[in-house]
Amino acid sequence: MKTVFVKPALVERKWFVIDAEGKVLGRVAAKAASIVRGKTKPIFAPHQEMGDYVVIINAEKIAVSGRKTQQKMYYRHSGYAGGLKTQNFEKLIARHPTQPLENAIKGMLPKGPLGRKLAKNAKVYAGAAHPHAGQNPTAIDV
Repeated sequence: MKTVFVKPALVERKWFVIDAEGKVLGRVAAKAASIVRGKTKPIFAPHQEMGDYVVIINAEKIAVSGRKTQQKMYYRHSGYAGGLKTQNFEKLIARHPTQPLENAIKGMLPKGPLGRKLAKNAKVYAGAAHPHAGQNPTAIDV
């Protein structure tokens, strides 16, 4: 059995827009990761970048269920001893409105060079305005 390689020039890459206002964080991230990865296409290959582009707007108005606004923690480390910093969802969304959604999408993509490349195809914006209107993105309901 031979490995199939699809030429990038033969793949049509579309643009989609998702309005995250009032939607659940994980559901939006899962849908976006699936589209960016290319799993919605019949020519999906797990070792190639052939997915579409996703623009997510209103990321600051994303919803989480239960008491996750106070209990869901995000961690980062400075690299120094004792340099672990923690923030809950509420404080992180106030400081960096797009960060929780970007982290969720990155976590659902493969690790390594391919995953880092795919993560750049998901564009997340805090408000309703985005600079990708020229690509005529298709609206998707989650």
